[in-house]
Amino acid sequence: MITLRAIGRNSKGAKLRTIFRLAISQRQLSSSSTTNTNTTNDDSSKDENRNITKCVSDAEIKKSVFISQSYDIFTNLALEDWLYRHFDFSHHHVLLLWANEPCVVIGRHQNPFLETNVSKIMANGIILARRSSGGGTVFHDRGNLNCTFFTPRERYNRKYNLNILTRALFREWAIKADINQRDDIVINEKKISGTAAKLGHPNAYHHCTLLVNANKTHLGDSLVREEAIYIGKATASKKSPIKNLCDVNSTVNIAQLLSAIGYEFLRTSATELEDGGNIQTMKQRGFQLINPTEKWFPGIDVLRHELSSWEWIVGKTPTFSVEKELALKTDGDKQLIMKLSVSVEKGLMADINIVMPNGDRLPVISQFQNKSFNEKNLNNIVGALKLASTDNVKQAINGL
Repeated sequence: MITLRAIGRNSKGAKLRTIFRLAISQRQLSSSSTTNTNTTNDDSSKDENRNITKCVSDAEIKKSVFISQSYDIFTNLALEDWLYRHFDFSHHHVLLLWANEPCVVIGRHQNPFLETNVSKIMANGIILARRSSGGGTVFHDRGNLNCTFFTPRERYNRKYNLNILTRALFREWAIKADINQRDDIVINEKKISGTAAKLGHPNAYHHCTLLVNANKTHLGDSLVREEAIYIGKATASKKSPIKNLCDVNSTVNIAQLLSAIGYEFLRTSATELEDGGNIQTMKQRGFQLINPTEKWFPGIDVLRHELSSWEWIVGKTPTFSVEKELALKTDGDKQLIMKLSVSVEKGLMADINIVMPNGDRLPVISQFQNKSFNEKNLNNIVGALKLASTDNVKQAINGL
């Protein structure tokens, strides 16, 4: 038995607290979806699910607000993935609210080295993670609230979700926020929320961030990459000026924001932005504390292991090459400016070359070949090559 807490307000804003109870067994959670979201190729089953979803009226759809009790990025990403794969949202829409210890989270198709200095953030105790959705890179800490809206694919509505957030901010603090063309939430053109999504069959989710009182120094430092030229087809983030909500209104905090957003979600009709107030709220399943463990979500440990693996975080990086300036000494103590070029495939350094001023490429035989690429290893190669004189560069290269 799981205890749910629904937090409501009357017309004057006074908080009402009602306890709901919802019995969800492990068996129900495990078998709530009969269709594999990622692998189904049965068009008839897709059409059937689509038709069933369209026939479900708003009155038949219940809502829940799930609040993750974990602050581990890999556990929370695994929880998202588990719900996406296994839960039946046709009659039950879910908003998952979660936060993490400091980490940098890149999109599914991104190059982490293009977005951050991986070696530096890890040395500073900041975790690097890759999520399953697209979009750009974000910094998370306990001052950042993450919101994931789960629906069937046919009910996916990004604008609806973003309006839930802006309406909550205005209702609770009279903060007026706008949704720009890129589906960011902004205040005076400064970004307080980024957005991304994963669309499949039968399920979809849309998730976004809300900066409340995130450490902007750590955020800025974490999104500074190594000074080098990265060449590849990975999706690059578009950097924008950011703002914390507490800079707009000093009374905003994570706990109150979580309550305000959850309440706004519960009081709003399932597919239309119609405010049903407390009457609508009392029909829903309320707030539910979620402990994302193997006991409640069988298979979540496997998902967490996959999402935290080097093969996923770095190995999934699209093929790229990196070039870094290299100055080699000449006999007259002058410097000859060349470039070090490293091609990286599946996270491993493949070809390592020096590009001469005339365009000739000299292969480097190095102990780092076929090793994991990172900024530290790149600079170690540069440091070793700088010790070589121009006259003996070929010998030095072959002996590196």
